[in-house]
Amino acid sequence: MPKRDAVFPANRHALYDVHQYSAAIRSGDLLFVSGQVGSREDGSPEPVFEAQVRRAFANLRAVLTAAGCSLDDVIDVTTFHTDPQAQLDAVLAVRAAEIGEPPYPNWTAVGVTWLAGFDFEIKVIARIPSRDESTDYRAR
Repeated sequence: MPKRDAVFPANRHALYDVHQYSAAIRSGDLLFVSGQVGSREDGSPEPVFEAQVRRAFANLRAVLTAAGCSLDDVIDVTTFHTDPQAQLDAVLAVRAAEIGEPPYPNWTAVGVTWLAGFDFEIKVIARIPSRDESTDYRAR
């Protein structure tokens, strides 16, 4: 079995080392991104919820970029929320700004009781575009 093809962003935060996981794993033309939280570089949570969600998306974009992808390449999203009812409006506002226009990726939101000190986490699966295809493969 081949070794895992791990992907890390250029300025990776401390949580990858503290919790011993890869930011993402490349498998063929798919990228499986670990849950990204709104952590600062030292691994501590962003204290304001909406800012934490924005930082989680920024951390996600950094991982996607390191693999040669963008949010346009995301096909499946799972988000985790510690208080979905109270947090939904803020998450939807950030999501609308980050994800953009249709067609949207699949999305599953899950309410949880614990996220290691965080209140929001986002994990995705993305298709890694080949070097010779156009940037918008969905138009085909």
